[in-house]
Amino acid sequence: MSTLDLQPVALPNPHIQTSLVDVTNRLPIKPPCRVFFKNELEQPSGSFKLRGIGYLVKSSIEKAKREQPNKEIQIFASSGGNAGLAAGYSAYYYKLKCTVVLPVISKKVVQDKLKSYGANIILFGNNINEADKHLRNLMNSMDLDEVVPIYCHPFNNPTIWKGHETLVDEVVDQLGPSQAKNLRGMVCSFGGGGLYNGIYQGMKNNNIRNGEILAIETSQAPTLTQSLKAGDLITLQSVNSLATSLACSHTTKNTLQYFNDSSFIESKLELIDDVDALRGCLAFKKCTNKTVEPACGAALSVVYDKIDAFYKHFGHLKPNDIVVIVVCGGTCTTDQDLAGFQTIINKSEIKL
Repeated sequence: MSTLDLQPVALPNPHIQTSLVDVTNRLPIKPPCRVFFKNELEQPSGSFKLRGIGYLVKSSIEKAKREQPNKEIQIFASSGGNAGLAAGYSAYYYKLKCTVVLPVISKKVVQDKLKSYGANIILFGNNINEADKHLRNLMNSMDLDEVVPIYCHPFNNPTIWKGHETLVDEVVDQLGPSQAKNLRGMVCSFGGGGLYNGIYQGMKNNNIRNGEILAIETSQAPTLTQSLKAGDLITLQSVNSLATSLACSHTTKNTLQYFNDSSFIESKLELIDDVDALRGCLAFKKCTNKTVEPACGAALSVVYDKIDAFYKHFGHLKPNDIVVIVVCGGTCTTDQDLAGFQTIINKSEIKL
């Protein structure tokens, strides 16, 4: 009997509560305040993406069961990384068919994990845009009298952002009333804006006034930087970042709106180099013996080799104030990749 059969109206979420760990005294350089890691690498699919995409799938299933109860529900995604894995795991969790179209260059580790979830994977195109176009063509050819398709965009969907809000809900609950009142900031990596949007909405919903969100973007994928500079949404012509999960060509209208509105929450942006993100991965591995991808290393970098950026934005805080770093996770990096990162770092230092 499937999860759908057990609870046809109110389904459980596929994401889990992840740990919130005080790492203040474990960092190589003492920070000005308390620092916590929110460990989203513990999610079953490997990253925070499961919160948003899992909630999108859950909500879509519930809607389909109410409005089209006799149709088959199928999940569709185009992603060579964590969004596809979140869609694949959500389908596995709810026992639904799932099709994921990946660019032909997608890593074998991602393909193998999708297969372990029972997903049907199709390799097509040289990039995510070509893969997505093919996916949409497949969906357009379906018999909608028989099937309800659930399309999972990696980040640009308000329902996904609502799912990401749960991360902040958990942080507040885990800190408890006595400590939550000292929450002053959250740090996250920035790609397309889905995680940032969810954190912003979550902080607002939890009435965390005068807090700050520090978004970390790589200079090789400056989507938000260029949009803020233009004062409007822009689309990057090319994105070539080692932090592949941050390599989005555009962000969302809500992101710009939130970022420019400091009446409740102040948002700041810090640009780092790809190499800094790689250093963040290696430092995290050394401290925790856990592997994350460069997209996650970007946020982590501010408490390691880019600690100057942390002091720049949070140096005014008191010792009992709290900043939470979202360890967003990501399963597209292996220990072998980490060895390659060290080689890249060494070469960059020789150039200097």
